[in-house]
Amino acid sequence: MIGERLITLRKDRGLTQKELSDALFVNYRTYSGYERNEIEANDDFKIQLAKFFNVSIDYLLGLTDHPHPIRNGDEYIRLPKPLSSSARQELEQYIHFLLNKDKNK
Repeated sequence: MIGERLITLRKDRGLTQKELSDALFVNYRTYSGYERNEIEANDDFKIQLAKFFNVSIDYLLGLTDHPHPIRNGDEYIRLPKPLSSSARQELEQYIHFLLNKDKNK
């Protein structure tokens, strides 16, 4: 999973494997192995990747599809899994409504 995510993140930045491996100070062949899922990066390098791309480790590992890390001060509500996608959309719209309502006070 991490390989596919790395490919997508790298391409979104418009970088080649060589350019990214140079920027991260890692051997080109090693980095290429990460993208092909032939080599597993150590935890320190995963953290470096997450910081470079400004994504969460959970996103890199495929545990979530939400790429952005949780920042201090942000609050999240964990929703139950059986909640339908339409109910999730409705809840998101309501949250936006509440946020905008507070701004207008």
